[in-house]
Amino acid sequence: MKAFSVLGSSSNILYVVVFLNQVGVYMGKRDFVDHVDSVDPVDGVLLIDPEQLKGKKAYVTLSCTFRYGGDDMDVLGIAFRREIYISIRQIYPPLQDKEQGILTKVQDKLLRKLGVNAYPFFFEFPDNLPCSVGLQPAPKDVGKHCAVEFEVKAFCAESQDAKVRKRSSVRLMIRKVQYAPENLGPAPCVETTRDFLMSDKPLHMEASLQKQTYYHGEPIKVRVKISNDSNKNVRNIIISVEQIASVVLYSNDSYMKAVATEDSGDSVDSGAKLDKVYTLLPLLANNRERLGIALDGKLKHEDTNLASSSIIKEGVLKEVLGILVSYRIVVKLIVGGEVGVELPFQLMHPNELEDEVVFEEFKRTNLKGMAEDEDEGNVSTGEH
Repeated sequence: MKAFSVLGSSSNILYVVVFLNQVGVYMGKRDFVDHVDSVDPVDGVLLIDPEQLKGKKAYVTLSCTFRYGGDDMDVLGIAFRREIYISIRQIYPPLQDKEQGILTKVQDKLLRKLGVNAYPFFFEFPDNLPCSVGLQPAPKDVGKHCAVEFEVKAFCAESQDAKVRKRSSVRLMIRKVQYAPENLGPAPCVETTRDFLMSDKPLHMEASLQKQTYYHGEPIKVRVKISNDSNKNVRNIIISVEQIASVVLYSNDSYMKAVATEDSGDSVDSGAKLDKVYTLLPLLANNRERLGIALDGKLKHEDTNLASSSIIKEGVLKEVLGILVSYRIVVKLIVGGEVGVELPFQLMHPNELEDEVVFEEFKRTNLKGMAEDEDEGNVSTGEH
């Protein structure tokens, strides 16, 4: 069975999985964008070998699962797995003529390359599904994770309800992601005034950001203006980026973690003023050992980043959205107590246009970075 690479201007990756020489699954991408008002459809092609199928049918499923703990953990409340959504399609024998279906660009090119035994599959996400996100486990808790996961599975069986052996199926993890919206909101700005006992005049603070939405890896500049007309001294200024992850599916647990902190040591004496810009850089690289940090969904053998902010479609129940993530800047003044303000903002990936997909034929023996997962029968390729 031949394979085809998917070439873009910045990547050279093939997403193809093959099992038992019966079926091959071909997909041009594994990240599908939630635009809030619509979601990219999941499209691909199934390449089958009718002789190897021996009369069985071929199916593809799209599923969304909320998972807590590993599959091998105790069932008594420790491990938890809930199937939020599943959809199944019979791909072979086809239920309609291939010529009648509407094809995506990727499917059209694949079908012309792969020939008569290739069949397209197509899924649309409901608008109430969460995005791919998980909570970082402790370093020693390998396999124990809390996450929303999406999976495309292909299998062969006499019927869709038949029991399927692992060796007759293959799973490919995909992600549902959100990018920064095109219409950005106003730059956050907040101020507060604090009166103190035995002080005729107050302490005034204003904090502001340059914009509402920041991209992963982009420094965040926080402008802090203080007018200290009180008789108190500001002994320190602490600025932090806080991530709030709310697990809304099975409880209302919230996890608040500071993912970047600037302990400035700056002071503002009574009667003095301050106008200064502080820079913070929230990165996963500085939080890898911390339990409970929310991360964007991770594909096998690929790195990830701090979770992106959740954007919720109006009218959708939050309870079905798995894990919701938000961010805020917190500015604290140490004045014999604390005077603080919060600046909510969004941390996301830029909305980049997809590259035109080009297919180049190559021999499987020339692949580099090929790895096989025996448990899942999953053959995948890396860059070559």
